[in-house]
Amino acid sequence: MRPVFLLPLLTVLPLIHAAESPKPETPGMRADGSVLLPNQWALRPAGKQVRAGDFPVNIAMHPSGGWMAVLHAGYGPHEVAVLDTKTGATISRVEIDETFYGLAFADGGRRLLASGSGAEVLYSFAFSDGFLSEKKMIALRDPKQRGIPSGIATAADGTSYVCNLWAHTVSRVRRGEAEPVIDEVKLTASAGQSVPLPADTSTDDPSITKRDRALLDATGATEPFPYACVLDEKSGRLYVSLWNQSAVAVIDTATFAVIGRWATEEHPNEMVLTKNGARLFVANANRNTVTVLDTATGRAAETLLAELQPGAPTGNTPNSLALSPDEKRLFVANANINTLAVFDVAEAGKSRSEGFIPTGWYPTSVRVSLDGRKLFVANGKGGISSANRNGLDPSVKTPETLSEYIGGLLQGTVSVIELPEPEKFDAQMAAWSAEAFACVPKVAPDTRVPSPIPAKLGEASPIKYVIYMVKENRTYDQVLGDMKEGNGDPSLCIFGEAITPNHHALAREFVLLDNFYVEGEVSADGHEWTMGAYATDFVEKSWPLGYGHDRRKKFPYPAEGNFALATPAGGYLWDRAKEAGVTYRSYGEWVANGKAGQPGTAKAKALIGHIDPLYRSFDMAYPDVKRAERFIAELLRFEQEGEMPQLQIVRLPNDHTSGTSPGKPTPIAHMGDNDLAFGRIVEAVSKSKFWPQTAIFCVEDDAQNGPDHVDAHRTIAYVVSPYAKRGARDSTLYSTSSMLRTMELILGLKPMSQFDAAAMPMFTSFQMEPDLKPYVAKEVTVNLEEKNAKTAWGAEKSKKMNFAKEDAADDLQLNEVIWRSIRGANSPMPAPVRAAFVFTKEEEDEDRE
Repeated sequence: MRPVFLLPLLTVLPLIHAAESPKPETPGMRADGSVLLPNQWALRPAGKQVRAGDFPVNIAMHPSGGWMAVLHAGYGPHEVAVLDTKTGATISRVEIDETFYGLAFADGGRRLLASGSGAEVLYSFAFSDGFLSEKKMIALRDPKQRGIPSGIATAADGTSYVCNLWAHTVSRVRRGEAEPVIDEVKLTASAGQSVPLPADTSTDDPSITKRDRALLDATGATEPFPYACVLDEKSGRLYVSLWNQSAVAVIDTATFAVIGRWATEEHPNEMVLTKNGARLFVANANRNTVTVLDTATGRAAETLLAELQPGAPTGNTPNSLALSPDEKRLFVANANINTLAVFDVAEAGKSRSEGFIPTGWYPTSVRVSLDGRKLFVANGKGGISSANRNGLDPSVKTPETLSEYIGGLLQGTVSVIELPEPEKFDAQMAAWSAEAFACVPKVAPDTRVPSPIPAKLGEASPIKYVIYMVKENRTYDQVLGDMKEGNGDPSLCIFGEAITPNHHALAREFVLLDNFYVEGEVSADGHEWTMGAYATDFVEKSWPLGYGHDRRKKFPYPAEGNFALATPAGGYLWDRAKEAGVTYRSYGEWVANGKAGQPGTAKAKALIGHIDPLYRSFDMAYPDVKRAERFIAELLRFEQEGEMPQLQIVRLPNDHTSGTSPGKPTPIAHMGDNDLAFGRIVEAVSKSKFWPQTAIFCVEDDAQNGPDHVDAHRTIAYVVSPYAKRGARDSTLYSTSSMLRTMELILGLKPMSQFDAAAMPMFTSFQMEPDLKPYVAKEVTVNLEEKNAKTAWGAEKSKKMNFAKEDAADDLQLNEVIWRSIRGANSPMPAPVRAAFVFTKEEEDEDRE
């Protein structure tokens, strides 16, 4: 059932040109008290904000109602914090080695259980008056195996049920005379859902091999990935959400066997069951919905659509649910749009929307107090206030040092929201809904100014060809901080004009973008945002463990076609191109490199037959100038044939660098190589027959740990085209979704998510009259053959880093190594400035109390 909206659709405002704005908006606190995020959305969180730890992911309410346990599962140290529900004050904290989502009280509140993640254990604590003690570890399996305990449910007799995410099983833990008795039930993969080759694919295409088929079958297979479980003791059933199968498994607790599978929508995760067991509410993170299952029939009785606007593309990411004590109201945490959707569910089959409550950044868990008067919301990314003033020590991972690495920025909050009296509820919901609507970007072109970028999808553009170049991991200040024309800090610039003459020349000759941000924190979610304008809940909740807690090597790189569970519901740029009949080709993006000179293979179904198998994907031993040579050779072939693909995606990864690994190119050599390749590709395109109808867009997939005086998400980005403004500076706040939206409008592609749909297109970077003057690449003066010496600062650390794939190396250390390699061994890396959620002085004082 579609919700009833309390407010009219958002008012669309005209674009204000950068030249008319004396001070462009940047992320951070605004005059009206809201917080502007790097992705152009805003925060106006309701209630009181209590500081939490690194990425709070789950809240468990104590049966007495007096306390709540908050589980933290981010990049940094994992922990359980216990908060007083009356005051919001933190009573105690206990650090644990590693965890993932699972948290539940047991034995009437006398014990607390938590997932032990890669250690393959269930943590058990004694609980008393807000304090945890007597930590025990219940081994679920051999620690060498990979299970990764996730959701937990507990029974009155002390039995516990645990979802094992990567083992695709559910464990039952029963009390024994000496040790717990543990058994498992296997949840099978769904049959017939592997990804076949397209029927129209030519089998003699050199990019299609046996490896293609094997890889696509593996990534397309729908292994269940059990996420959460809910126990109905009266009926003897355990309900298990299958994160990757759009279904809930039903387990008979007497026989401990699977007796049914009930359909939901994509990425079912957290669930809540009514007291009488009649209705099971299931959040579907890859849609904007909640499935309401009738447990008598196993069928969906209703689908609740938790959208701010009717017909919105996917992107809400509903990932947590809570019922009011009287079960008349359902609260849905929408992680990516920073709201709670509120539904009146008092009458089965006739639910209706009551509006929205704004939250902090990326709400991961919502709970209701025992008396129904308060809401508690864990905001995974919602508690960032400022940079660490103690500097960066990459050898020590503490909350202080982690604040200098973007992976450790996810210092969360817990919102404590007072619910109004019944007679004031509707009025308060209307006010909160208005605040939630005000957080959505409001954009439209200034129709008074002609533009080659269509104002609406389907309108004509003089630009026919789009080349989308993706690079790795640099901030604006690291590369362009020395440009006096822009908002840079030269003290933070390590790859200045002497190293990157083409980066600087292109910014001067075309458009200097000095207020451009990435949505992702690292490459795992960065490449997803770069190609899909969205990162799924699987990616968002998995990468912090893989990046910060992978000493046991149990967390695979979760993105870039490696797992079907990472695929957004709206697909990727190539899916939209295929849908629209736009020709497309990928050079290195979502491509698996072949071994020993063998061709590369596509990592996505839609890319089979649409890649250059001879173009090398991420490989730090392979120069970017060779990648440029290959692309230019293809460009010349297209000129001879008379046509080239309308959308081409080109990966140039070597600005990632190999640190100071002995015998490998120095960071300066890697960056010089990347710069020269960039310049040569642009020159070749600008001298080709396609130039009059071409636009080149270039961006970093993420900004990672590099320092930047505005925000850690600010990066370098480029627009190069005859229609791009020449010698201009565009300080409009843009993000990667803006760039995607601009390309979509040019090519006639539908948006992939709510984020490219709502993003500010880059109208101000373009002019209506083309300037066909070609670009002449600048030769780099640095030595591209320079290798790191064995005595280079950080050489020993670099030798231990994995540069076989993106972000496999510890970026906290890598960026320190790069800085000292260029600035000198005795030059400490400056503390970056972070802009995001800001506490008021009153809130800080209250939190200290």
